[in-house]
Amino acid sequence: MVEGEYFSCATGVLQFLDSYGVACESEGRFDGAVFRQAWTLKMKQDIRQAWRQFLLLNFSLLIMLGLWPGSSQTALAHGGVAFAEDQCVINIDFLTAHFTIYQPEASGSKEFCEDLPAVTDTLFVMEYLHDYLREMPVDFRIIEDREDVGIYARWEDIAGIADLDEVTVFYQPPEIRPSGELTVNYRFEEKGTYIGIVTAQHPQDDRVYRSVFYFQTGGPDYGSLPLFLALILVLQGGYWLGNGGWRRLRS
Repeated sequence: MVEGEYFSCATGVLQFLDSYGVACESEGRFDGAVFRQAWTLKMKQDIRQAWRQFLLLNFSLLIMLGLWPGSSQTALAHGGVAFAEDQCVINIDFLTAHFTIYQPEASGSKEFCEDLPAVTDTLFVMEYLHDYLREMPVDFRIIEDREDVGIYARWEDIAGIADLDEVTVFYQPPEIRPSGELTVNYRFEEKGTYIGIVTAQHPQDDRVYRSVFYFQTGGPDYGSLPLFLALILVLQGGYWLGNGGWRRLRS
């Protein structure tokens, strides 16, 4: 519309004009320049409002993504393994130990907490933080996660396996270690997901303390993350359409 041009207030455009705050003059016409200014102002307001809603939605989705199981498995510890003061700690019930994994052939002296980038020789090191562990026979087992239990693995899941030896890829029998350090060296042959199991036997009675933790070798396993990202896009698209995004784009 050109400034200074006037247009008839036809019946079909009255409601449209009212939505932009433009009134018809007494002669039954409206000023094109006034309408253009009002339209521009309203469009800017709509765009700002849509942008704020978009940012709020994305912020919420990013929070959900950060909490999504497996979305950041290289940064989060799983099960019986956790971070404490920038160190990886394994919890064997109430007993704790520093827990570090090395892959010297692939990564030199770089330390890992759980998830391993390569399929190669791997060194697991536990340094007991409780002296009580020095008196206990402690074993170490690695099994394949054939049931896809994942990061939620618990001892109840392990106890439910009919033949534990069949899924076991490595087992170090229980041994008392007065030095307070347990080391395990195992060469993984293929990429996959595994569950580590540490068992400590009370030296004087039948009490058993356990730790169960999930880990993977050969790089991250994205699992259902791609599906979750697709869901985010669908939700965003539906939100955009539902809030008149397509209508505003066409106008």
